Amino acid sequence: MNHSVFGCPRLCVGFVIALVGIVGCSQPRTVTTKDNATTTVRVKTVNVAAVAIRKTTLQPASVDAYYRAEVRAKAYGFVTEIKSDLGDFVQFGDVLAVIDVPELSKERAMIEARILRLMAEERRSQAGVQLAAARVRSSEAQLAETKSQMSGAEASLAASEAEFQRTDDLVRRGSLQQRMLDESRLGRDSEAARKQAMSASIDSAQAEVEVAQAQAISAQSDFEAAVAETQITRRELELLDVRLEYATVRSPISGVVTHRGVEMGDLVREQSEVGSGGPLFVISQVDKVRVRIPVPESDAPFVRQGDGVTLSFPSFAGEEPINSVVTRRAGSLDPSTRTMMVEVEMDNTEGRMLPGMFGQALIRIGEEQATNTLPAQAIRFREDGTAYVYVVSGDDAVTIAQVTVGTDDGNQIEILSGVKAGQRVIGPHLQRFVDGQIVKPL
Repeated sequence: MNHSVFGCPRLCVGFVIALVGIVGCSQPRTVTTKDNATTTVRVKTVNVAAVAIRKTTLQPASVDAYYRAEVRAKAYGFVTEIKSDLGDFVQFGDVLAVIDVPELSKERAMIEARILRLMAEERRSQAGVQLAAARVRSSEAQLAETKSQMSGAEASLAASEAEFQRTDDLVRRGSLQQRMLDESRLGRDSEAARKQAMSASIDSAQAEVEVAQAQAISAQSDFEAAVAETQITRRELELLDVRLEYATVRSPISGVVTHRGVEMGDLVREQSEVGSGGPLFVISQVDKVRVRIPVPESDAPFVRQGDGVTLSFPSFAGEEPINSVVTRRAGSLDPSTRTMMVEVEMDNTEGRMLPGMFGQALIRIGEEQATNTLPAQAIRFREDGTAYVYVVSGDDAVTIAQVTVGTDDGNQIEILSGVKAGQRVIGPHLQRFVDGQIVKPL
């Protein structure tokens, strides 16, 4: 009895369990308990768009003065006047400060006195030239006179010789006495001696002329040397005047004083000396500014002069970005940063752009190309950095598609592969989806 009583309940329980299992296996998959109920998720979809885009690069940008000049001292002395201060607008050549240089003033007076002495020496040398020229003329006149006398002596000698020949002929014929021939011979010999003396006088006069000419050349050389010495000293005075001019510190460009590094009474020295310190003033031309953009090596080859640039600055956060173009490119990379410097010139007549401002520059480089894009919020990224999207098929089933992304402007991301133009993709959504899951597009 006991076996039959306990055996029946075991059989009934097994039958019930089997029946429940059969019934559970025959129910559809969408039926779940109340706490684990599944419903079709409503999603917003976007289409993969085929658009023509241009490659861009977003880089930091900084504002620099169009020109920036550091004004340093070229004189040694104490600052006695400061004519310009921080923030002052100055023009080219305006006086910024004055340095007292008494040593140079004394040196200038000494050089002026030396010039006066050299000018006196120059006049003395000039007088020596005139005296030497007069000596040359005198010796030449003496030579000419001696040559004239020589001509007379030669004529007299010829006459004496003729007279001697005639007398000799008459003596041989017996017409004259021998005494007359002797007298004629004596006269002829006297004229010959006189001619010889005149010849020696000519040689002496010629030598006097040559000496006088040499003295004239020497006097001319002395005069030219005196003139050259005076000119050298005048150049020294001009050089000193240049050094004295450096004592008046002037602005090398037109702009605004953006730094003043000197005080009244400071002792300044030439900036070429060790320990001479920083600049006295910094002048910046800010009516135009340069926006400098370091472009990385990967984008540098594609940047060209005239490429469009969109500039944005935190200082003007509530304003529209500024559109401009690339003015110039360096054409080489900085070895330390592996970037190429690009400059954008901007008008700044209102003075709003201040050197040192920081911002961002979006440079549009290369040519427009057809490509696929999706909103940035429609693309998900795994921990390993790979990107994927939820593609919605025609029957509203989800497929997880891995994609390769390209350029990103913050709003739209270029899709290089993984989806085609026109395909539907789930937009921004917090829920994760699985392959084959059915959704309801809005």
